[in-house]
Amino acid sequence: MRERRIRMTNKELMKEIKENMAPIAKEDKKMEVGKEPEKETLKIIPLGGLEQIGMNITAYMYGDSIIVVDCGLAFPEDDMLGIDLVIPDVTFLKDNIDKVKGFVITHGHEDHIGSLPYILREINVPVYSTRLTNGIIENKLKEHNLLKTTKRKVIKYGQSVNLGCFRIEFIRVNHSIADAAALAIFTPVGTVIQTGDFKVDYTPVYGDTIDLQRFAELGKKGVLALLCDSTNVERPGYTMSERTVGKTMDSIFSDNPNSRIIVATFASNVDRVQQIINSAVKYNRKVVIEGRSMVNIVTTAKELGYITVPDNVLIDIENMKNYTDEQLVLITTGSQGESMAALSRMAASIHKKVSIKPGDTVIFSSNPIPGNEKQVSKVINELSMQGAKVIFQDVHVSGHACQEEIKLMYALTKPKYAIPVHGEYRHLICHAQLAQTMGIPKENIFLLSSGDVLSISDEKAEVVDSVPAQGILVDGLGVGDVGNIVLRDRQHLSENGLIIVVLTLEKYSNQLLAGPDIVSRGFVYVRESENLMEEAREVVYEAVEKCLSRNSSDWGRIKNEIKDSLSDYLWKKMKRNPMILPIIMEV
Repeated sequence: MRERRIRMTNKELMKEIKENMAPIAKEDKKMEVGKEPEKETLKIIPLGGLEQIGMNITAYMYGDSIIVVDCGLAFPEDDMLGIDLVIPDVTFLKDNIDKVKGFVITHGHEDHIGSLPYILREINVPVYSTRLTNGIIENKLKEHNLLKTTKRKVIKYGQSVNLGCFRIEFIRVNHSIADAAALAIFTPVGTVIQTGDFKVDYTPVYGDTIDLQRFAELGKKGVLALLCDSTNVERPGYTMSERTVGKTMDSIFSDNPNSRIIVATFASNVDRVQQIINSAVKYNRKVVIEGRSMVNIVTTAKELGYITVPDNVLIDIENMKNYTDEQLVLITTGSQGESMAALSRMAASIHKKVSIKPGDTVIFSSNPIPGNEKQVSKVINELSMQGAKVIFQDVHVSGHACQEEIKLMYALTKPKYAIPVHGEYRHLICHAQLAQTMGIPKENIFLLSSGDVLSISDEKAEVVDSVPAQGILVDGLGVGDVGNIVLRDRQHLSENGLIIVVLTLEKYSNQLLAGPDIVSRGFVYVRESENLMEEAREVVYEAVEKCLSRNSSDWGRIKNEIKDSLSDYLWKKMKRNPMILPIIMEV
């Protein structure tokens, strides 16, 4: 061995030393002082509910456990032509299906539970909620034939449920629906509180006041992050108690003793329905419930004891004819001007069982959701034209916290990080400014976008990734089959109309045998534009002849030539740009 080393050159010797030392160096590198394996962090991933009101859904992930808080839908915007609903994109959850432990629901409004029937088909995990919320969810699952295949669990206030490495406690809050809850989510890195939709109501119609004591206890122990409702963050002061609406209702009933009274409100506002029933009983009126969602929710709430109705007060709509106008109150859907809701059909005189008549008093017991103002105004006008007296001011209070209540939540919980949720971007900005006034450092406030992955621990928090979180469009029975291209085409058709060009070519010789014929829909009234149509036909004929004279047999090229020529002509002539659809047949 020694002789071999002597004969080795310096270069070879160094190479051998390096090879022998490599494993030792590798081991030393592993054991370098101060180099510990990277700690696991909590990932908070909002899949909706940001940049918009509605479609609230947030995933929490730690290690191999994921829980999902809420699963709401959004209603389509004006440019989403023909779309019924928008539900969240849960690609991230589908990709991690083995880790998803369950859905935890804060309350029973559509923007928090509406997507469950669509999402549970693909992610069949248990659903945890309070009693009334569970009853409303069961109604939805029954409609979609999912009741037998979905595991449900009712959780009481103060009770906790263990899901993977998470423990979730339900805390009582007040909202415009009974049984609303905030969630304390206990994770390996600290406690996160998600308020859900809430307000502080010291005189609720049903149940107890918000459990401020529990929030304070959690704050004392230390709260890592607070995800707080932002819907009313722009409004100073406090939100009025729901009971104030009851007093207003009493006044309206008293002032209109000879009118039939029709009240439109949100179906899910069980406390509001209770107060309308209370006023009806006080003034000896019978109550009719109208509108499918209203009937479903009132039936569920009554069965579970959240609405108390004396005997013989509720009557069927068929029996209205047996009572005079001053003996009746109708509680109905349609407070947002929805075209197919009961009140809208009454206003348009297409409701099969109720006709508006002079002397009716119609009460809108809600504020228009942003974007619905036009529809509501249209219904009010239609009702007024039929002689009804319409009341729409001071008959509603919000279910969301104003600035002082949000400040109270921060004062009690003292979170390290603030993550504003449930609001458009302007709401989130305003919320961030409010959090700063409550002593949260600017660098600890996170304005997330839907799909952002916030990695959070006691040491630091940062956005580390993003996941798909665009809304999925629901059109009739189709889920996700309508995308941006289809919407763009619908927009084009709605703005400019359609022109169809039909022509027939001989199979082998490519001779023009028939046409071109032009069919117009939504572009011009053909009988009054015969000259224009004839000129357009000539333009198409010349374009086709031009292609055929070059012996072009590529139908794609012929169609493009037709589109370009006709489009140029119509723009010069009419300054309009309809969708042009060439159809070539072969015989």
